[in-house]
Amino acid sequence: MNTSTYLDRLLLCYSNTFDIYKPYTINQKEYPAYGYFYSHVEKYVLVKEVNMWSSNSFEHILFVTPDELTPELLDEYMDVIKNYMEPVLVRKGEQLPDENHMYSYMTINVIANKPLSSEVKKRIRRFKYEKGYKFNMRGFSQAHIAVATMEDEKVYTNFVNRQNKKLFKQVFSDVKENKIGFEEVLAKQGIECFKQA
Repeated sequence: MNTSTYLDRLLLCYSNTFDIYKPYTINQKEYPAYGYFYSHVEKYVLVKEVNMWSSNSFEHILFVTPDELTPELLDEYMDVIKNYMEPVLVRKGEQLPDENHMYSYMTINVIANKPLSSEVKKRIRRFKYEKGYKFNMRGFSQAHIAVATMEDEKVYTNFVNRQNKKLFKQVFSDVKENKIGFEEVLAKQGIECFKQA
């Protein structure tokens, strides 16, 4: 199984709830894709003018396809989370996120060809970054990682992202069954994915 076929099917799974951008550039480096999710929830009494509370939730996903996931690449991905995703995508260059911000997940989805070393497996389990704003009164941001390896068809995640293992394992089955992918759906519908501004 190759990374591009797997990524294509994975992007289709995410496209139901995420805006998918292909490609996506961060600091002059191009990545295969980026996914953006936003949810707004509010509680009001009888009429919308009497709003009791509102909350906004976000997820930012960067899709990457290295041949082999190395400790150096894990460092690079954590650097992208700390120095790009959190300040630029979560806080939008401001000191704090928007007033009704509840949480932002900053996720790196890795589709690698080669199996992982024991050191990298250990580092994925320990992959952790969380930042609260105003003692969490303005919510928090949290780092997630998921890794799928093509040669041995394994899936690894950090603890806070463990629920995504099922999806990544399902994509292996979908690809083997030649299920439709993201690009084919776009072509059939005659539309293009989102482009970075």
